[in-house]
Amino acid sequence: MKCRVLVIDDEPSIGRSLTRVLGDRGDEVFYEANGQDGLKRLEAVRPHLVILDVKLPDGSGLDLIARIQHVEPSAQIIVITAFGDTKAAVLAMKRGACDFLRKPYDLDELLLAVETAEKSFVREAQLTSYQEKDRSAYDRNELLWECGEMAKVWDLVRKVARSDATSVLITGESGTGKELVARAVHFESERRDAPFMELNCASFQENLLENELFGHERGAFTGASGLKRGLVELSDGGTLFLDEVGEMPIQTQSKLLRFLETRSFKRVGGNVDIGIDVRIVAATNVDLVERIESGAFRNDLLYRLKVVSIPLPLLRDRGEDVILLAEHFLRRFSHELRNDFEKISDEAKEALQSYAWPGNVRELRNLIERIVLIEDDVVLQLEHLPEEIAQRSSTPGANRVTEPDAFRTLREIEDEYIVEVLDHCEGNKSQTARILGLSRQGLLDRLKRLKDSGVAADARPSRAPLTGSRSDFPS
Repeated sequence: MKCRVLVIDDEPSIGRSLTRVLGDRGDEVFYEANGQDGLKRLEAVRPHLVILDVKLPDGSGLDLIARIQHVEPSAQIIVITAFGDTKAAVLAMKRGACDFLRKPYDLDELLLAVETAEKSFVREAQLTSYQEKDRSAYDRNELLWECGEMAKVWDLVRKVARSDATSVLITGESGTGKELVARAVHFESERRDAPFMELNCASFQENLLENELFGHERGAFTGASGLKRGLVELSDGGTLFLDEVGEMPIQTQSKLLRFLETRSFKRVGGNVDIGIDVRIVAATNVDLVERIESGAFRNDLLYRLKVVSIPLPLLRDRGEDVILLAEHFLRRFSHELRNDFEKISDEAKEALQSYAWPGNVRELRNLIERIVLIEDDVVLQLEHLPEEIAQRSSTPGANRVTEPDAFRTLREIEDEYIVEVLDHCEGNKSQTARILGLSRQGLLDRLKRLKDSGVAADARPSRAPLTGSRSDFPS
């Protein structure tokens, strides 16, 4: 990428040197000898990178940092300080500079700093693009409901969005819509124009997770060739969504707790506290109290996270919302995939309403998308549904009133389904976890509980085996 670089330094020899060196590597370089002219050039050329001397004829370069960020918020700033002026370097970093160099600087060191800064500019420009897509893609109409429990959820979302609450905990099974609710908390708030960043805590090993959250300083570890801003820092002014927070390693939990208490952090390898204004929205599909009892989660962190708690109901407990959502997804995917589906037959509605939906809204969404993609019709018929859903409607006496003691508990149904999917995947736990919408550790915890309760995890289920393609199941 060809970058525009603005050099503001009162030494013409430095200006000429940087213009030549950076020009040779393909950058477009502009030079000014004082702060006032530098700001005028800044507005004219909108640089990607500013190399700024601290001591200028018309004032301190440190005072220009905020004005540079106001004019061009995405510009990276490298500050040049006098040798030994550590105080100025620290202050520059606190004010938002991405790096600093001491005079006389080493040419290789300068080029490395410039290369790292330009990569940061590209990365943050991409993040800005993603945020704009997130903003345009957010649609409150995805939060559809008629049931009272979801009305309570939406009322709570709006109250939280308008409040100053800095920590929110969303709980619910996989597929219930935790990410959608997290986005609603952000985009319905005054933070909507600031970043919405997300991180799946189960996707990283402990050292990598800390690095993703808090970033690192140059030289913090082998391979850390430049400064990296973490997601906490990149979310400044906005919202950071921590999915599957129950899977966060215990050491990282300690660092997150400190951040929640102080609203400041240090990058890995750094010694400067950085203050940040960010709302943390965490989500979990596991029982955090059970995790606390097993020593896998900190009790004090739980209470820091659940300043406000938003529990999400299961789809099977939302009554007519099943049909409301199914019709919404049918319209959406018919439009996106240019198909002609217009409605759902009464028989198919009955089957959809009778199904237990272990994968919740995600499973329903995936099912409707698959049907619209592969079927050619205007009405979604019973025969379009997978056998395990369709047979709910066709089984004789399926809708008869049953004696209370003949019902199984939801936990028993879930346990049977987990065993069934594990058998379907021939014991592959990673694939089973993906289908169920669980983390691998979450699945292992459920299987351990099954084993401890005397249920064989490898036992074949008593009901009919799964049929249809694996896209029928939640991903």
